Amino acid sequence: MSGGLLTALIFLPLIGALFILMQSEERAIWNSAFIFSLLPLALSFYVLYEFNPQMADYQFVEQYDWIPTFGISYHIGIDGISLFLVLLTTILISLSILYSGGGDIEERPREFCFFMLVLETGLLGTLLSIDLFLFYMFWEVMLIPMYFLIGIWGHGRRIYAAIKFVLFTMVGSLLMLVGILYLVYQAHVHFNRTSFDLPLLYQVPLTATEARWLFAAFAVAFAVKVPMWPLHTWLPDAHTNAPTAGSVILAGVMLKMGTYGFLRFAIPLFPTVAVEAIPLFMALAVVGIIYGALVAMMQADLKRLVAYSSVSHLGFVMLGIFALNPQGIDGAIYQMLNHGVSTGGLFLLIGMLYVRRHTHEISEFGGLWKRVPVFAAIYIVVMLSSIGLPGLNGFVGEFLIMIGAFIRIRLAVVIAVVGVILEALYMLWAYERVWFGPIVKAVNETMSDLTGREIAVMVPVLALMLFMGLFPRPLISRMEPSVTAMLSRANFAEAQLEHERQLKRIATLPTLNHDREIAAAIR
Repeated sequence: MSGGLLTALIFLPLIGALFILMQSEERAIWNSAFIFSLLPLALSFYVLYEFNPQMADYQFVEQYDWIPTFGISYHIGIDGISLFLVLLTTILISLSILYSGGGDIEERPREFCFFMLVLETGLLGTLLSIDLFLFYMFWEVMLIPMYFLIGIWGHGRRIYAAIKFVLFTMVGSLLMLVGILYLVYQAHVHFNRTSFDLPLLYQVPLTATEARWLFAAFAVAFAVKVPMWPLHTWLPDAHTNAPTAGSVILAGVMLKMGTYGFLRFAIPLFPTVAVEAIPLFMALAVVGIIYGALVAMMQADLKRLVAYSSVSHLGFVMLGIFALNPQGIDGAIYQMLNHGVSTGGLFLLIGMLYVRRHTHEISEFGGLWKRVPVFAAIYIVVMLSSIGLPGLNGFVGEFLIMIGAFIRIRLAVVIAVVGVILEALYMLWAYERVWFGPIVKAVNETMSDLTGREIAVMVPVLALMLFMGLFPRPLISRMEPSVTAMLSRANFAEAQLEHERQLKRIATLPTLNHDREIAAAIR
C-alpha cells in the first residue's frame, strides 16, 4: 500500500529545489517551482483518497534501517492526526509560490523558490516522521529556510526578526534533544535496545520525576513553536517583517508544528504528567486567548494585528488539546486547519495591499471599498472566517473546543468566550478603518482591484472555508480513530492518577485512627 509514496511526498520538493538551482531565466524558475509544488499537492490528495478512515494506526508506513548501530531508522507514516496537516502544507506552499511569482518577489527569485521548496520538505518530514531522530532532523531543517526567507526577502527589521525566530526556536529544540536522548537511554536500560522508534519509546517506564522533567523539555520546545504566552514574543516580529509567503507558511503551517508536537509526542509519551498539567496549560491557553485579543485590538499595523490574533487563535487550540477528550482534540485539530486557511488567507490579502501601497499601517487606508470592491468582498469573507462566523470553517473548530473544554474545566470556557467577543471586535474595527469611510489618502484613489492571478490564489482559500464550514464530517471522521487511540493512553493515566489518590487517602486512614486512639487514651 505504501510503495514509497510518503518518501516521494517528502523529497519531491527537495528535488525541485535542486532542479531550480540549475535554472537562470526568471519565468522558468517560477514555472518550475510551481510545478514541483503541485506534485506533492497531487500526491497528498491521492493519500487522502486512499486513506482508510476506520484505521487508527499509521498508514502508508515505510521503515528501513538507517543507522542501526545507534537504533536510528527511516520510519515514516501518516494517520488521522497528521493527514490534513500534510494536505494543508502542500496547498499553502503551492498558493504561496503562485502568489509570489506575480511580482511580490522581485529580487533573487531562484534562491527564494529554492528555500520555499526546502521548507516544504522540512515541514512534510516533520509531520510524517515516526522515528524521533528523523523527526528532530526535519524539525531543525525547517528553521534554516525560514531564517533566510525572513532575513533576505523580509521588510523593516528583518535581520533582527530572523535571528530572534531562530534563537527562540533553537533553545527549545535543544531542550527537546536532551529529552529525546535521555528517553532513548532509558529504552536501552529497560529493553536492552537502543532505539529512536516512537512506538517503542511510548512503552518506556519512567519514574514520576523523570516523566515530569522530560515532559517539561518537550513542552517548552513545542510551546515556543505554538507560540504560547509568555513564549510568544518572537512571533509578531517574525510575521511583521517576513515576506508574504513567509508569513503565510509561518502562520498556516509552522505554528502547527508546536501543537502537533503536543499531540504526537508530549502527551502520548508522558500521559500521566500531561493529565497533571491540564490546569496549568488550560490557564496559559486562556491567558493567551485574552492577551492576544487585547494586544491585537491596540495594533496600528495590520500585519501585526493578525500576528497577535494568531496568539489568541492558538490559545484556543491549546485549550482543546488539554481538554484531553475527543471533542476538544477533534476541535483542536480542526482549528489548526482553520487557522492555517483563514490566517493564511488574511496574510495573502495583506500582502496584496502591501504590493499596492507598500505599507501595513491601518491609518494609510480607508474607503477602499469604493475603489476595489472585489478585493473588499473577498477580504470580508476571509475575515468572517477568522472570527468564526457559522457556515464558515472557523466556527466548527471553536465550537468543538468549547464543548471539550467545558466538559473539563467550565471556568476556562467562560473566560475564553470573552476572547471570541474581542476577536470579533478587533477584526471588524480593523475592517471598518481599512475599507469603509471616506478616502482620505489621494493615492488610494488610484488603487487597482485584484488581478486574475490574485483571484486565482484566493479562490481555493474561499472554497476551503465554505467546504470546511458546511461539511466538517468528512474531515473529522478521518481524525477520530487516531485521536481515540491517542487518548486511550491519557484516559488510562487519569484513571491511574485517581487510583493513586485513593491509595494515598486510604493509607492515611490507619494513621488518623491510631492518632485518635492515642488521644482517647490520654484523655
